Amino acid sequence: MRENSCRLFKRCGGCQLKEEYNQQLKWKQSKVERFLSKFGKCSKIISMENPYNYRNKVQHGFYTNPKRQIISGIYQSGSGKIVACENCFLEDLQADKIIATIKKIMQSLKVFPYNPNTGKGFVRHVMVRKGFHSGEYLVCIVTTRSEFPSRKKFVSQLLKAHPCVTTVVQNVCDNPMPLTMGEQEFIMHGKGYIEDKLCGKTFKISAKSFYQVNPVQTEILYRTAMEFAQLSKDDTVLDCYCGTGTIGIIASDYCKEVMGVELNSTAVADAQKNALENKCDNITFMNEDSGSFMQKMARSGKKVNVVFTDPPRIGSDKKFLESLAALAPERVVYISCNIETLRRDLVQLSKMGYSVKKIQPVDMFPHTRHIECVVLMSRDKT
Repeated sequence: MRENSCRLFKRCGGCQLKEEYNQQLKWKQSKVERFLSKFGKCSKIISMENPYNYRNKVQHGFYTNPKRQIISGIYQSGSGKIVACENCFLEDLQADKIIATIKKIMQSLKVFPYNPNTGKGFVRHVMVRKGFHSGEYLVCIVTTRSEFPSRKKFVSQLLKAHPCVTTVVQNVCDNPMPLTMGEQEFIMHGKGYIEDKLCGKTFKISAKSFYQVNPVQTEILYRTAMEFAQLSKDDTVLDCYCGTGTIGIIASDYCKEVMGVELNSTAVADAQKNALENKCDNITFMNEDSGSFMQKMARSGKKVNVVFTDPPRIGSDKKFLESLAALAPERVVYISCNIETLRRDLVQLSKMGYSVKKIQPVDMFPHTRHIECVVLMSRDKT
């Protein structure tokens, strides 16, 4: 497969690996084995058939050059500066075209981007999300204030150019940090969300929903997690850091009961809607800290057979791991997006009576240094 020959490679920072794709896979496999082989055999990393234009969530910022021309681009890693770009190797092609159209509409209607140096301007950034299977597109315009100049013209021109856009949302944000979003939202067109299918289940995706950005590899990742869990109709499952409920809802077909735990109340509300959409009557969601919830379960004597955990990049804290050990599920399926914190947590869980049985890396983010892993652990009989 070809190498990443993007002319913005060093300037942008979105990609960190430029080598031919098979070489990238070798580098990632080597890192997995270097970090995790002491726990057990590391399976061969699962690659992408087409490792380009896989991101179904695209975010671009805007600025005005000295000639008053509006430029769109990607926020540079680390600096927060915008690197002018209209075609990215990682981003969905149609999403990039939609953003290019938005830039032209902004210019024609004199809707100017926010300037952090002067505090003037209106549009902070734009996010486009795609439903991979549904083909629906959501456009979110993040603005400095609620009054949207030439609102109707803006939306009509966008929909005329891109009929695939099924919903348009305005998010009002007063935080000057790049790519942040506010609490206030207005639906400008459509339902305010799009839908997509994942492992046979339907999920609603709103502007602020967490949803994996690589739908092709997400299917593989979650199917691997289900395979590792070895669920039966007698099993009770706990889904920690459950987000909008994707893993738990997929698991609900294979077990007796699922409990999802998530600290973000908006995500829990989305998870409950997704469970209703998929007619899952054996799953409940709790708006709590996962570690505290497991402590309460352990004290009450409640047992679970399998725990899924998909923590953020910082991994799990000591309280969470101690609570997991106290709850003592038979099997733990750990999904990690950070191999360094994964190794740290596996060391701790190994000391707490768990053994690693399987390690499966998945290339969720080609051309980056990120490595996703699914690890199966089981409780030692002693």
